[in-house]
Amino acid sequence: MIVSYINIAIKLALGLLSIVMVINFTGKGNLAPSSASDQVQNYVLGGIIGGMIYNENIGLLQYFIILLIWFCLVLSLRWLKTNNVFFKKAIDGEPSLLISRGKLDTEACRKAGLTAHEIMFKLRSNNIYSIRNVKQAVLEQNGQLIVVMSGEENPRYPLITDGTIQAQALDSIDKTEEWLLERIKEQGVESVSDVFLAEYENGNLNIVLY
Repeated sequence: MIVSYINIAIKLALGLLSIVMVINFTGKGNLAPSSASDQVQNYVLGGIIGGMIYNENIGLLQYFIILLIWFCLVLSLRWLKTNNVFFKKAIDGEPSLLISRGKLDTEACRKAGLTAHEIMFKLRSNNIYSIRNVKQAVLEQNGQLIVVMSGEENPRYPLITDGTIQAQALDSIDKTEEWLLERIKEQGVESVSDVFLAEYENGNLNIVLY
C-alpha cells in the first residue's frame, strides 16, 4: 500500500514538473490560452496525468516516457508555430471577420458555428445593440469578439504581425497595402518580413523589427 502511494506521489511530482517546464520553455501563453492548440495541449496533459496517475499497470518509466513524448511534441509544435506562418495558420486558424461596415456575413457566422442570438449576445456584452453601428467585428481564435465602431480612427489590431500584413486591420482604417509598404519604406524598412510588429496609432506607424 505504501509503495502504491509513493508511486502516485512520484507520478504527480513528474506531472507538475512537466507543467512547469513547458510553461518556462514555451512562455506564459499556456496560462491564458489564446488559441485552440494551446487549450488542447493543456487538456491532453491533464488527461495524461489524470488517467495514468492511479493506473498501477503503468510504471514510472512508461509514465516518464509518455510525458517526455508529450513535452517534445509541445515544443515542436510551438517552434513550428513561431517560425512558420503557414503552419501557424493551419493549426490555429485565423480570426474571422463577421461584420464589416454594418453588414453581417452570415456565411462567416455559419463557419464559426455562431447563431444570430450568440452574435447579438457578444455585441450586447460590448454595449452594442445594432450591427449598423459596427465598422468591423472580428472573432478571435479563442472565441473573443473584437469590435471596431464606426468613426473610430485607430485599429484594434496591429497592421503587421510576425512579418505578415493584416488586411483586416488595414481595412478598418481605410488604408491599402501599397500605403503601408510606402510608410515602412519611409522608416528605412525594405521588407515586411523584417517587421515583427507594426502598430498604427493617431496617424503614426510604430515599427518593431526582428
